[in-house]
Amino acid sequence: MATSHATSHAVVVGGGIAGLAAARVLARDGVRVTVLEGSPRIGGKLQVGDIAGIPVDEGAESMLARRPEGMDLVRDLGRSDDLVNPGTTSSAILSRGALRTIPAGQVMGVPSDLKALAGSQVLSPAGLARVPLDLVLPETPRGGDVSVADFIGARVGREVVDRLVEPLLGGVYAGRVELLSFDATLPAVAAAARGHRSLISAVRGSRAAAPKDAGPVFATLPDGLGTLPHLVAADITAAGGTVRTGATVRELRRTPDGWRLTIGPTRDPEYLDADAVVIAAPAAPASRLLAEDVPAAARELAGIDYASMAIITLAYRATAFPRLPKGSGYLVPGVESDPESGGRGVKAVTFSSVKWPHLRRRDRGLIAVRCSIGRFGEERTLQKADEELVATAMAELAATCGVTELPAESRVTRWGGGLPQYNVGHADRVAKVRSAVAAAPGLAVAGAAYDGLGIPACIASARAAATRVLDHLRSREGVEHG
Repeated sequence: MATSHATSHAVVVGGGIAGLAAARVLARDGVRVTVLEGSPRIGGKLQVGDIAGIPVDEGAESMLARRPEGMDLVRDLGRSDDLVNPGTTSSAILSRGALRTIPAGQVMGVPSDLKALAGSQVLSPAGLARVPLDLVLPETPRGGDVSVADFIGARVGREVVDRLVEPLLGGVYAGRVELLSFDATLPAVAAAARGHRSLISAVRGSRAAAPKDAGPVFATLPDGLGTLPHLVAADITAAGGTVRTGATVRELRRTPDGWRLTIGPTRDPEYLDADAVVIAAPAAPASRLLAEDVPAAARELAGIDYASMAIITLAYRATAFPRLPKGSGYLVPGVESDPESGGRGVKAVTFSSVKWPHLRRRDRGLIAVRCSIGRFGEERTLQKADEELVATAMAELAATCGVTELPAESRVTRWGGGLPQYNVGHADRVAKVRSAVAAAPGLAVAGAAYDGLGIPACIASARAAATRVLDHLRSREGVEHG
């Protein structure tokens, strides 16, 4: 419900899910809101494409259902009854030349059930024999942040890192385990590990404390998760807000009364004044906007790297698959992690029509498949033409599933600089950004660059940013009317 603030104007820079979620909170509290998105469309990394008549997400395809923020937003939009869950969440890893089921009891690749790990045959005999040493090894010294590879490798061996943790984390961050922060990318495991000498014991304790029946892990919308930003934008405009696309913010400067934003080309600039601003843009443009008035935050943001990737979506006749692997798909380790299975270009395959039963078109007999390509530092791979990327995806499916037919339709979606890298020291970097921003009245930041890449995490950061702005506007109103 709207309260006051009708004369206050807040601008949100960035029309991804974080920016839209922040704008919605502000608009519903009575603030006059303007969302400025530089690209021709809203949604950020959420986008739906049509492949042979099947609506398939070309970016994020689901959100965590066990974290409340995303589910709460869908409920508040009156669409909770529309949510759908996967038909299966079982998946495999291509390890040692074969598809092997991801072992039960693991948390982002860190094992807790040694019997299940052995049965999966993901690890070599030598790698498997190394794992239980974690139970007897002395505590691994850990002061500040460390890399995923260093800590987990020291506890359970490098093969667990390479053939389980790396593929699973690669699907989220497209990053390098030697660089990724243990604390920032695996916060629950890292926190549990601080209370145990053994990493396996820490994961066992964490799993034992988790709810036994927490419901489905993932959820999406029937026409694709890429429809969510448009639902949020419609709610913003219904509350009196404005959502603009093709409006690139070139400069942000403090004024005696708030902030001034410069929009558009230098030859024909547009100026927009605001009482408060939420920057929900990626780290690099956020850094440029803060360079003059919040240089300490700008410096830290400039140090956040991003990985590029591409999604290749293919539609095949169901009869094209002589052997369709069980489960929703599989992950592929990098060549450094598993020379026998890695180096094939594709890092993940999702059989969308299997994972999401609502996508099945039995009358047409089609299967939609998503192939993900690209890791941090592999930008040269993505410089290939669309046709070459499609050929790489086709070769992967031929090798694993025996597919020899051409797809009925294909689509390549490129996400240049799409995934922020939470490298060692990330949490400290984010703390410095927020500390610097806190000193600037009426300014807040939100988005995937800070506390998590998933949709619920982005929405949580948006709510925190909107709350900060509302607190500022209320305090200012109190002064003006005191």
